Amino acid sequence: MNTTVPELLPILQSSIGPVILISGVGLLLLTLTNRFGRMLDRARLINQELGTELAADKQAALRMQISILMRRAGILRTSIALGAVTVLLAAVLMLVLFLAAWLRLEWAGVIIGIFCVAQLCLIGSMVAFIRDLHLALEAVRHEVQVQ
Repeated sequence: MNTTVPELLPILQSSIGPVILISGVGLLLLTLTNRFGRMLDRARLINQELGTELAADKQAALRMQISILMRRAGILRTSIALGAVTVLLAAVLMLVLFLAAWLRLEWAGVIIGIFCVAQLCLIGSMVAFIRDLHLALEAVRHEVQVQ
């Protein structure tokens, strides 16, 4: 179990990839949570507007907007959760890399598995983000047609 500093250097070099992944996904999560917050604020404003006297067609249009916003909220929540799991798995990956080196264990399969699951979560997060962008455009199209 005695591992020297020179033996740890390659492990430190190997952990640079997960650190960069954490940094990049962190910026993605910042963007996603900002979108999520703005979208929820918009839904609250539309809901307040529904409480006023409006024509039936205007109320229907606002209800459609809220419906789309709620679908987007679910999609963004999924995207944020998958991004957070990606960061968690990257941190676990670094821990496993160091433990495997320190304990001199051959955990290549575990390391590969963790990395692949992290990448799949990142891909899922991006797919959900693209879906949110599609719904945002759909909402704008609907709003423009109504006015």
